[in-house]
Amino acid sequence: MKHFKVSTHQPRAPIIKEIRWHPPLPNWKTCNIDGAFNGNPGISACGGIFKGHHEVDLMCCFSEPLGITSAYHAELCGAMRAIKIAHQRNWSILWLETDSALVVLAFKKSNQVPWSLRNRWNNVSLLFRKMDFIISHIYREGNKVADSFANLGLTLDALQFWNVAPDSVRVHFVNDRI
Repeated sequence: MKHFKVSTHQPRAPIIKEIRWHPPLPNWKTCNIDGAFNGNPGISACGGIFKGHHEVDLMCCFSEPLGITSAYHAELCGAMRAIKIAHQRNWSILWLETDSALVVLAFKKSNQVPWSLRNRWNNVSLLFRKMDFIISHIYREGNKVADSFANLGLTLDALQFWNVAPDSVRVHFVNDRI
């Protein structure tokens, strides 16, 4: 190749990152949320899990079927549902984690929210502005419990809550704790 003056580029070595859930600061609640869908647009759902400072402090879990929507709509609905739940339970210190960079961007630039969700978004915005609130991105590999709840929502008829992890999600929850 050098003889023909063709430059070559060596492939970069892969970067290995440890991906795992970290507990929030004392007095904070963390909620990992995710969306699930079959097709885009297609049948979709969202789900999430609230945890306290100690990894065993499972506070609440939820799954909600959403009907036919887009992937972004499902992810954003999960975030809005989590904020409403935190408000209803008087949890005023919330750290929301999502594997959707677009949802994180929506909290920074509200003009990213589709018009079909704009009214609901404006109502939820009033709630999270009254909270100590952080939203951050987490890699998909660190968000498996929330993903399990979102997928569970695809099988439900209505919003459902749990105070303990159901059997279908327990494997991912235990792996998170380990």
